[in-house]
Amino acid sequence: MSSSPAPAPAPLPHPAPLPAPAPLPTAGIPDGRTVVRTLVSLKLRLLRNGLRRSRGRAALYVLGAAVGLLFATGAALLLTVLHDHVEHGAAGDAGVVLAGALTLGWAAIPLFLFSSDESSDPTRLTMLPLRPGPLLRGSVLAALLGPGPLISLVLLTGAALSGAHGAASAVAGAVGVPLAVLTVVTLSRAVAAGNARLLSSRRGKDFAVFGGLLFALLAQIANIGSQSVFGKAGENGADLGPLAPFAAVLRWIPPVGAVDAARTAGEGQWPLALLQLAATAALLALLLRWWRASLQQLMVTADASTVEVVRGVQRARRGPRFLPEGRTGAVMQRHLRYAWREPRAKAAVFTSIGMTLVICVLSIVQGWSTVYLVAMTGMFLGLQMLNLFGMDGSAFWMVAATLLTPADARDELRGRAFAVLSYAVPVTLVLGLVLAAATGDWSGLPAAVGVAFALLGSGIAIGTVLSVLAPYTMPADNNPMRNAAPGQGGLVMLNSFGSMFGSALVAAPVVGYLVWALATDAVTWPLLLAGPLYGAAVAALGLRLAAGRLLERLPEILAKAVER
Repeated sequence: MSSSPAPAPAPLPHPAPLPAPAPLPTAGIPDGRTVVRTLVSLKLRLLRNGLRRSRGRAALYVLGAAVGLLFATGAALLLTVLHDHVEHGAAGDAGVVLAGALTLGWAAIPLFLFSSDESSDPTRLTMLPLRPGPLLRGSVLAALLGPGPLISLVLLTGAALSGAHGAASAVAGAVGVPLAVLTVVTLSRAVAAGNARLLSSRRGKDFAVFGGLLFALLAQIANIGSQSVFGKAGENGADLGPLAPFAAVLRWIPPVGAVDAARTAGEGQWPLALLQLAATAALLALLLRWWRASLQQLMVTADASTVEVVRGVQRARRGPRFLPEGRTGAVMQRHLRYAWREPRAKAAVFTSIGMTLVICVLSIVQGWSTVYLVAMTGMFLGLQMLNLFGMDGSAFWMVAATLLTPADARDELRGRAFAVLSYAVPVTLVLGLVLAAATGDWSGLPAAVGVAFALLGSGIAIGTVLSVLAPYTMPADNNPMRNAAPGQGGLVMLNSFGSMFGSALVAAPVVGYLVWALATDAVTWPLLLAGPLYGAAVAALGLRLAAGRLLERLPEILAKAVER
């Protein structure tokens, strides 16, 4: 029996063609003009809102801008006057040196003050759908707003006029001065964008603290050097001859060359003037390219600053073994970590040390140094006991929850005082040895160190009491340049001057004995023992008095600490 053949399978349906890919949505990406206009208006709003926060801040801002503009105008007029009263080319050399110093200042500004200018931080815009081109154009125009570029324009105009001769100089200066202003502003923002991740991190803020102190020290050394160079000026007028070697090099470096183009064009050297302008324009193009590349990288690259967070936590769990046991040791360890890791705490510590170092270095260079200058270390480092709880911020509520008895309060304050002493005592001893070696007054070293320790103990006592009686609010950000929230200036001044004058007043018996001994040629070595003992007794008394009031004023202190 034969079977019927199986039916043929039905043909598969022809697959429908895939739809064309839909174009990427562009409704959420603003056009270039809107981005530029928004960034410029944002900069204007930041300036306006910064002035509206408090009348005192607005007055200081306006006063600072007016003083800066007045100084720039005076310097520009002085260069113009020197053009007719010094020998040929000397005023132009002064203008070139001024332009070089201004360029160096603009390049260093973001490294020291990056975190204090929100408009220079491009990482705040990384989450927005912005293209690099419009973002760059808007950032350039926004950077030109403010008193800084205006002051630079006035100074560079005076520098150009100092070497100008005739209409040709006017033409070259009209091109070179705005080009130089645009270049220095672009240089500053390109440096900020290229180092944005570093400068916004904790290490970057630490670098800003160290760099600011080093910059202040170098500025004082340069001031002394300039006084020694120009101190022997002739009777017929200012001697600007020493500036000639520096100007001969700086005028070939853009953007200084764009300012010097006014002089070269006035002397008929048009090819050289065009070369100076072209070099500055080329530098501007390179800076804009670097700025754009940095902005594009920030927009598409993730921040890898927390890659080693686990390793950091493991290192943080291993505390030093030389600290005391119990709550005092734990508080001491926490306070030392704040002093090393928190930018504002680190800035306060190194500013106190840096102020003492600057004064000591200046005294040694100028020849009036004395070993008794080490006493300033005790007074300045005693300031680290001010506003002890404001630095904790909102984390202080966890500390406050554990302050239940007077013993807890005493241990809390004692641990913070021991933390300050752990670095204040070695710094005082080392600086005393350096001053004794520099001055040769080894016989005065024991008395000087004793007075320093007496002032340090008095500063700890006064600072602890003021921390309890007059706390103030710290700003929410970690900007090392801001140590108080708006409206707290009066309390900051009260704490600072109250601590310095109070410590000097409390340590008056020790200081009085030193003055009497030096006036009557009596022995001063007993102060090596009496000073530390007196400072320790005063510090213990201040800690006891402050601990007795800490529990009573804890709600107010907590409110000040967590307020932002």
